Amino acid sequence: MLYIASDHGGFALKEQLKVWILATAGRVTDLGPETLVPDDDYPDYAKKVGLKVSKQPENDFGILICRSGQGVCIAANKFRGVRAGLVWNTKEAKASRNDDHTNILCLPSDYITFKQAQGIVKIWLETPWSKDSRHVRRIRK
Repeated sequence: MLYIASDHGGFALKEQLKVWILATAGRVTDLGPETLVPDDDYPDYAKKVGLKVSKQPENDFGILICRSGQGVCIAANKFRGVRAGLVWNTKEAKASRNDDHTNILCLPSDYITFKQAQGIVKIWLETPWSKDSRHVRRIRK
């Protein structure tokens, strides 16, 4: 399953991505917010996605969005089995999946456009983990 959530700072981008993901990948579960909540807090949404992904970290994935991407990334990485990565471009998207086996993608809404986000999400979803011995060793550490 693919989960998506954001705080108020990432709400507009989340809504755009959700529609696009449903049209292209056909599956995404929105964990909030349903409407813009100007004074909400990013840890609340990172927790929702982090808890879901931590139940099946090898099979489930998440996308979290806030203004910088930093806050949701820090909060999501507190959950066992979660490997959240802040990604700004398609090159990082590929490396974060291939090398680092990320299962939550964190996006900075203030620094990327919707078109850039589409490219990042597409590459991130399509890139498998390499399972190269050096990457496996590093993940285990």
